[in-house]
Amino acid sequence: MKKVAVFALALSLALASTASLMAEGASDQGPATLIVSTWGLSEDILWQDVYAPFEKQFNCKVVLEIGTTAERYTKLASNPNSTVDVIELSQKAAADGYAANLFAKVDYAKIPNAKDLLPGAASMTGNGFGPAYTLNSIGIIYNPKALGFEIKEWADLWRPELANKISIPALSTTFGPAMVYVAADYAKISVAKDKGEAAFKALGELKKNIVKTYTKSSDLANMFSSGEITAAVVGDFAIPIITKALPEARFLVPASGTYANFNTIDVVATSKNKELAYAYIDWRISQQLQAKTAVSLNETPINATVVLTPAVAENKTYGEVAKRARPVDFAVVNPLMAEWTDKWNRTLNN
Repeated sequence: MKKVAVFALALSLALASTASLMAEGASDQGPATLIVSTWGLSEDILWQDVYAPFEKQFNCKVVLEIGTTAERYTKLASNPNSTVDVIELSQKAAADGYAANLFAKVDYAKIPNAKDLLPGAASMTGNGFGPAYTLNSIGIIYNPKALGFEIKEWADLWRPELANKISIPALSTTFGPAMVYVAADYAKISVAKDKGEAAFKALGELKKNIVKTYTKSSDLANMFSSGEITAAVVGDFAIPIITKALPEARFLVPASGTYANFNTIDVVATSKNKELAYAYIDWRISQQLQAKTAVSLNETPINATVVLTPAVAENKTYGEVAKRARPVDFAVVNPLMAEWTDKWNRTLNN
C-alpha cells in the first residue's frame, strides 16, 4: 500500500511539474500579435475605441504600421515577406492590391457581421476580398472669418480672391484622383471622354490659388492654425482634427455633388494570423464599434443596423450627402495613373 501511495504521489508531482512547464511555455510565448497597417490620423482615439478593446476581448497584442496610403501600399507591394496581417486602404489602393494578388480571399462564414453591410459595401465583397468599413467623401473646409466670403461650390476654388490660400490633396492620396474629377467638372468635360486632358488644364488655372498639395490631411490643421491657408479640399474623416485646431472652420459639400471612397480592410496574403485577422475585421464592422466610431472618429458606418442622429450624421457621407456622392471610376483611372502623375508634377509642382 505504501508503494502505491508513493507512486501516486510521484505521479501527481510529475503531472503538476508538467502543467507548470506548460504554463511557463505559454507565458513565455505571450499573446498573439496582430500587425495592422493603417493611417496615423486620430491614433489616440483609435487606441481607445478600436485597438485596446480588441486586445482585451481577444487576449492579443495589436502593433501598428503607420503611414500614408502610398507609403504603406508601396512597402507591402515591394516586400514578399511582409509580416503585416491586415491593411486598411482606400478603394483605389485596394483595387491595385487585388490585381497584384497581395491579399488573401476572405472566408465570410467567419465574419458574421458582414450580413449587416449596406448594399454598396456588400457589393464590394463579391470579389472575395476584404470588406469596406467606412464610407467617406470630399468637401471644402474653410475659415469664413479669414476669407471674408462664403464658399458654396467647387467652382469657387478658382476665384481670384483665393490666390495663394488653398491646399488640395496630392494625386497619390485617397482623394487625389477625385480632385482630377472635380477639375474635369469645372472644365465641363468628363475624365472618361478625354482621359483628363481638360481637367489638367483646369488644374493649371487653379495653381495660382494653391499654396501646396498635401499628403496627410492631419497637416491641414497646422496650415489652418498658422494662417498658411484659408481653404482646402478634404475628406470628411479629417474634419474633427481640423475643427479642433480651428473651431470656426466651416465644412460644406457642394449641392452639385461630391466623390465618394470606401476604405477597406484586407487580409495580407502572407499573414500567419488569418483567424485573428478575421476577428479584427468582424469587430471593425460590428454595430457596437461602428456606432462608437461614427461619433469619435467621424466615420460613416457601413453597418446597416447603425442609425445616426442628425447631429452625429452632420459632416458625414450619410443621408442626403450620400445621395449626391458619385464614384471615381478606377477602371478608367488606374491605367492612367502613371501618365497623370507626370502631368500632375509638371502642372502643379514646377
